[in-house]
Order: sequence, then structure tokens, then C-alpha cells
Amino acid sequence: MTLVFDEDKQNRKMADLLHKEEEDLVQMLAGKYGVDYVNLTVTAVNADALRQIDENTARTSLVAAFALIDKKIKVAARNPQDEKVVAIVETLKTKGYAPEIYITSTQGLEKAWKIYKDMSFAYESKAGSLEISSEEIAAIIDQAKSLPTIISILENTMTAKKSYRVSRILETAVAGALAIDASDIHFEPEETYVQLRYRLDGVLQEVIRFDTETYGLLLSRIKLISGMKLNIKKDSQDGRFSIRLAIGEVEVRVSILPGAYNESVVMRILNPKSINVSLEDLGIHEKLLKILLKEMDRPDGMILTTGPTGSGKTTTLYAFLKKIHNTQVKIITIEDPIEYHLPGIVQTQVNDKGYNFPEGLRAAVRQDPDIIMIGEIRDNETADIAINSALTGHLVFSTLHTNGAAGTFPRLIDLGVNSKVITSALRVAMAQRLTRRLCQYCKKEVVLEGDAQREIEIVINSIVDKTLVPTERSKMWLAVGCEKCNKTGYKGRVGVYEAVLTDQKVEDAVENNPSEREIWLAANPQGLLTMKQDGVLKILSGMTSLSELERVIAIED
Repeated sequence: MTLVFDEDKQNRKMADLLHKEEEDLVQMLAGKYGVDYVNLTVTAVNADALRQIDENTARTSLVAAFALIDKKIKVAARNPQDEKVVAIVETLKTKGYAPEIYITSTQGLEKAWKIYKDMSFAYESKAGSLEISSEEIAAIIDQAKSLPTIISILENTMTAKKSYRVSRILETAVAGALAIDASDIHFEPEETYVQLRYRLDGVLQEVIRFDTETYGLLLSRIKLISGMKLNIKKDSQDGRFSIRLAIGEVEVRVSILPGAYNESVVMRILNPKSINVSLEDLGIHEKLLKILLKEMDRPDGMILTTGPTGSGKTTTLYAFLKKIHNTQVKIITIEDPIEYHLPGIVQTQVNDKGYNFPEGLRAAVRQDPDIIMIGEIRDNETADIAINSALTGHLVFSTLHTNGAAGTFPRLIDLGVNSKVITSALRVAMAQRLTRRLCQYCKKEVVLEGDAQREIEIVINSIVDKTLVPTERSKMWLAVGCEKCNKTGYKGRVGVYEAVLTDQKVEDAVENNPSEREIWLAANPQGLLTMKQDGVLKILSGMTSLSELERVIAIED
């Protein structure tokens, strides 16, 4: 019989022998130095543990985190006494973990490190925390400055392995939204595909479509990190997670709604920089701004901001608080939920388990505040307490859902507030909408003529205070679209505002349970701009376009 030498087989046997010898040696060293030993070649490595140490640090320091239970994390190292390993352990402790150190072999570390390439770039995947801090995700935020770039990255991601693809889609979608200042991310399932859209400056823009199988896995991941129940598919759910970036923490509110083909997901991004807008930069007309600043200097009374969801009321309220805040006043907010955290201000969040707006407001009053901000007046009890607070030495800011400033008074009466005390407490009733700003790089100047000129002249002629009417009314600007504005023609948003002050004529009208039109007639002599008039002035100054204003409010009666 002829013996055939199998070189590959002998090499495998030699490698196995060398590996066994290395494991035996490491196990012996563990006993010698009093360190626990782990064989990572046969031990399952937990991905959530592994991602606590980024791949570059793990490889250069010869370590791998392999198990994570609550805050107990197990870390394997080639040399546990190495100064790099000691530094990693200290870093984990500062993050609140309790590290347990093990010694392992080089081949064990190599096996663990291979998992990085199939792993999510999210730093944690447990409920409530998605920490996008790796170099890869930071690179997405840096390079994804336009919608086409984000679409390209997502299309490339779709060709990757399924386990990698699912995590990468979510992280790229979130990173892309942060990069181009999108306020919402929408996942909308259809029968044969799922559509991903961003809300940019208040308008939805389609990003990409992908397969339903991938979406099923993606949906489970979104539920997991948002703290939702995976097995509930026929009821709506709400959750949240936070993203910790170098620029600070960004919170994402997640809403899931059962649909015809699958559950629909909307992720609202609460980026702190989106409310970092001063009162002067909101777009409030100079005449109204002077009135607001004067009323904010008073020690009592109420200023209400009204408008539909997404009209910028919260940003306006926060701008009020930032303007008025100093070390000599105590400010308490009652919100549902707390959307942005403001330093130096006491913020409390109501819930549906007894601590509601009325209870929170009653408790806040007992804290001796100078200024109270109520996220929203929803019912009679909240309205009564807010009005009484404004009458008893507190300055109160809040919001109300009405179509216009004049509708504030009938709405409060509908909520059961005594009409005789409304005008004593309420100083200013505001209403607002958000219009997109024309891109300053590509907007096109045109001659104002035809129907557009007629519409604008009708509105201009209705302005009571003629000192507010511009002399130059021969041109306006159109949206074009360029790379800087993602081809939309718009970049950013500006508010259009109106207000009604509480004077004698308005007070007389309120006592007779008035309609909105009757309030406007009473307030007309005040000479303040309506939203329509304010918007037209912004068209003539080149801030926005006629078509954009018509999208938000009706120009013609």
C-alpha cells in the first residue's frame, strides 16, 4: 500500500497542536498570576459587550470584552497588567461598568475580533441607548452633507450581509438625518416595499425604498432599542432612545402605528441645536417683538402661543425662557415630554399615571417660582390653575391649540374659564406657522406681476399701520434648488406670526362670548400684523416665496 503525504492535513494538525499548546500555556500563566482564564475559541462572545471597546483600541491593546450582564462586563486580555489594558478598565469604570479581567490567548482574541465586521456600529443596543460614537458612524455624519450622498450610502448598504445591513440602515438613516438637519425619519411599509422618507424643513422628501424582509428585522431592532414590546404588532407603541455624540446627547422619540401591510415607524429627532435660536432670530416682526419684550419684563400675567402641531410653539417658548432667564429668578416648566433640557431651569415631566398637568402645576406653584412654563393647556383644570397663577404674581407661558391668535379667547371660554378673568390674566395671545426660508445661494429674483401682484397688494392694503408697509414692492424671489439646499430651493425655516393684545376693546368683546371674527374687529386698531400680512412682508424681503406661504396659510379669503 502506498502512503500519500497529505500536507494540508498535517498543517492543520500542527496548527491545532500549536493552538492547544498556547491555550495550555495561557492557562498555566493564569494560575501562576492569579488571574481567571477564558478560552475565547470555544466561548460565545456577546456583541453588546464587544462593542464597549472599539475595534482599533481592542486590537492595539490586545483585549476583547466578551460578556455583559447588567453593568458587569467581562474583559479578556493577552496581558492583563499592560498599561493599555489598565487604562481601558478605568475607562469602563467611569462609564459605570464593573469590569472582570480574564487572560486569554492571541487566537482567542482573533476569533473575537472577527465579530466586529458583522456587528452594528452602534455602541449599545439595549433599550433606551444607541450610542453612535464609532469612527465609522462619525464618518457618515461628516460625509453625508446632502440627500444624494445619504441615498448612495444606503444603496451600498443594501448589498451587504443581512446581519450587518439591518443595523447599518438604522444608523445611516439616523446619522444622515442629523447631518442634513431632518426633523423626522419615516419608515412607511407598502405591499411590496418599504419607503424611507425624511422631513426636511417641514416637508417630506423620499430617500430610498427597500425590501420588506429587511424591514421586518429593522423593525425588531427599532423596537428593541426604543424599549418597546417585540410581540405587540396590532397596537400603537411609543418609545425613545438617545444618541450620544461628541456634540452632545440627541434624543429620538419613536412612534409605531399598525398599518395595512406592516407597522409604520416615525422617529422624531430632538436635536438640541434646533432650539438654539434666540428670540430675535425667530422672525418676529420688530413691532411685535418690542411688545413681547415689554410684557416679559412684567412680574405677572400670561403669554399664550397657539398653532397646530409642528408650528414651532415649543421653540418659541424656549426662546422666551432663555431670554428671560437669569440667576435672580426661578423658572419651572411642566412638560409632556421634556423635549430639550435647559440649564438653570427646573423641568418636570408629567405622565399618565396621576402626575398630570394640573397636578404638576399645583406642585410647581408650591415651589415658589417666578416664571412658569406649561407645555400645553389641554383641559379646564389646567386652564383655571394657569389663569390663577398669572393673577397671583407669576409670569406664565403656555401653548394652546387654535387656528389663530383671536381664537385663543373663545377657546379658553370653551374650556370653562370665566370670561371676566381671562382678560385680567392674558396679556398677549400669539399664533404662528413655520415657512421654509429661501436658499440664499440659489433663489431667483423675478418681477412681481399678474395674479401674484394682485394677491400681495390686497394683503398689503389691509395693513392698518402704514409705517410697516415697504415702499419697494416690485419684485419677489422664487425657489430654484442647488447642492447646498438638497435641490429643494429652501434651507431652514422662519416663523410667520400674529398677536392680539388684551386692551379695553378686546376685553369688552370677550365679556360677550365672542366669535373669532369679533375679536379681530376689536383688535384691529392695535395695528399688529396678521400671519398673512407678516408672511407677505417676508415674501417682499426675500425670506420666503409666495408658493411656500400659500402652502402654510391661505392668502386669499
